[in-house]
Amino acid sequence: MDKQRIIQKEFLGSGWSFPVKFSSGSYQVQLTKYEDNINEMINLIMQTTFGERPFEPQFGAGLQRFFFKEMRPTLQGEIRDAVKSALLDNEPRIKVVEVIVEFSDLQSGLVEITVNYIYNQTNTRHNYVYPFYIKEGTNLKK
Repeated sequence: MDKQRIIQKEFLGSGWSFPVKFSSGSYQVQLTKYEDNINEMINLIMQTTFGERPFEPQFGAGLQRFFFKEMRPTLQGEIRDAVKSALLDNEPRIKVVEVIVEFSDLQSGLVEITVNYIYNQTNTRHNYVYPFYIKEGTNLKK
């Protein structure tokens, strides 16, 4: 990658990888950069429930409140609105274009959430698919 392209991407940022990992030997914290960093942040926002971060109680999407809900069209709208609001409030580097919520597997409770977004400074389109299980833990054998 040429130097000019790297400089243009620096606004996308960098940060610790999540989950936190250390490189063997040097014991340095592994970092992510640019698009990978934004995707990890989106994933972190989707996984985090409200109040989980003591100094940022409104951080996250709070999707856990939808566990064990009946999979109906109204639930799709509620999840869509929760994701849009969470990304608007917590990820300023992107503009959410569309959030698509699909009930992929009613038996296992799989809901796929597709987020189509644009990087604010370059207007480059990307998407992110987050698998969310409504019926968490129902695949346990007795």
